Amino acid sequence: MYHGQMDFDTFYKRYCETLLSVDESIGSVLKCLEEMGVADSTLVFYMGDNGFSFGEHGLIDKRHGYEESMRVPLLARCPEIVKPGTKVEQLVQNIDIAPTILQAAGLQTPDDMDGRSFLPLLEGREIRWRDAIFYEYYWERNFPQTPTVHGVRTDRYKYLHYHGIWDTDELYDLKNDPEEMCNLIDDPNHKKLVDELNKKLFDWLEGTDGMKIPLRPDAGSRGDKRGPKKVSTYKFYGEQR
Repeated sequence: MYHGQMDFDTFYKRYCETLLSVDESIGSVLKCLEEMGVADSTLVFYMGDNGFSFGEHGLIDKRHGYEESMRVPLLARCPEIVKPGTKVEQLVQNIDIAPTILQAAGLQTPDDMDGRSFLPLLEGREIRWRDAIFYEYYWERNFPQTPTVHGVRTDRYKYLHYHGIWDTDELYDLKNDPEEMCNLIDDPNHKKLVDELNKKLFDWLEGTDGMKIPLRPDAGSRGDKRGPKKVSTYKFYGEQR
């Protein structure tokens, strides 16, 4: 689909066939745990590494900050820990998986590991949690239609900031507009919120050394191998709205 390699119906069918094989594999794992007698005490996570668009916003792929790309399914099963039907509403990220597994195993999370354990949330306990998550994607030559994107998402709003190509950022009210069809970036009623989220985003980028764009060796569009031998970085400063 990316470069006319196949039609949409073929691509969609193959995608679903791949997911079917994943489901069958998960079924085999759960069956094995039952046969071993440890199914109720084993914590199993089912998730993806990223979401994927099949026409939403007129797009395909995963390289954008909309919900279809940004969010992934996440199921957790361990009857001894997680009560069936438990729903976690807080903002959980994939970087939280490893700390959660470590805590479930009775181990401490290393200080240099990102993320935090959400095991208490699975257990139904109330704890202090993050009020926002952040998103970043850096432009790639093979997918030139998507610019560098930085974003911040709260439980209600999402702010997307584009660097280097487009001149229009985006703000969505995910409560009233879950499909992200109405960009509120120029709505005067939301100007204060845009300023707050922009500052929150760039404060995070500064604090995590994210103000440096990674530049990778570029072979060029025709496979020229005479590109640079080292990876360099270039520091940039975003507009403080």
